[in-house]
Amino acid sequence: MAATTARTPGGAPDERPEGTPCWADALLPDLEAGKRFYGELFGWTFTDSGETYGPYATALSDGLRVAGLAPKRDGRMPTAWGVYLATADAVALAARIREAGGQIITAPMRVGAAGITALAADPGGAVFGIWQAERRGGFEKEGLPGSYCWTEVYTRARDKDAVDAFYAGVFGYRTRDLDDPSADFRVWSPAGSGEPTDADAIGGRSVIGGAFPAEMPAHFLVYFAVADCDETVATALRLGGRATEDPFDTPYGRIALLTDNQGAAFAVLAEPKAA
Repeated sequence: MAATTARTPGGAPDERPEGTPCWADALLPDLEAGKRFYGELFGWTFTDSGETYGPYATALSDGLRVAGLAPKRDGRMPTAWGVYLATADAVALAARIREAGGQIITAPMRVGAAGITALAADPGGAVFGIWQAERRGGFEKEGLPGSYCWTEVYTRARDKDAVDAFYAGVFGYRTRDLDDPSADFRVWSPAGSGEPTDADAIGGRSVIGGAFPAEMPAHFLVYFAVADCDETVATALRLGGRATEDPFDTPYGRIALLTDNQGAAFAVLAEPKAA
């Protein structure tokens, strides 16, 4: 799971290995309702910015940036959480994505002085963002309660080989498959030398199995760390959210899958308490 970090706000953007998740945001029909839901669920406060491309609420936990909420500009857009992967050169990365069989949905564009972003899709159709930080980096807090901690892409079994080749080729991920016959899951670590480990894992690839609706498209699932999984689920239900998978235990902690009160899906993880 993601490293547990909290960074000093402001200043020069931190440098992350290419392909490392660096930001997450949600597209929602009602921005103010989203702020109320996540504000109570995770204790987030918000700063609003609409200087460049319209309304956008940056979520803060302990005064540190952890995520964003944006209103949907078009009803055809999905109500969903999305993840952004770090890059030092968005234009060059977009070219590699195309060459590897992916699709560029939104070409690299400048977001004021903050950085350069683009939207892409892998060969299975899962959408992700890329972010080239300039004056604004990504997460200032992660892996701690109230902040991002993990992501994984869900793809169809028929697309698995193409998707695995895509991420290895584009980002150079070092990979390892979980030794679990019940789960077809590949763990990603940033490009580099040495065998990948839990300590340097940044995300992974899972396969959409029979437990999911037949119409479910390929997608990224974003996880947030919480202190108590069951308590968080109870709060989400009280706020009008829904549990699509009730809390269950894993070697990495207790997990639940939720949708918010507008239909955006996400997961929460409470790490095992120290003995």
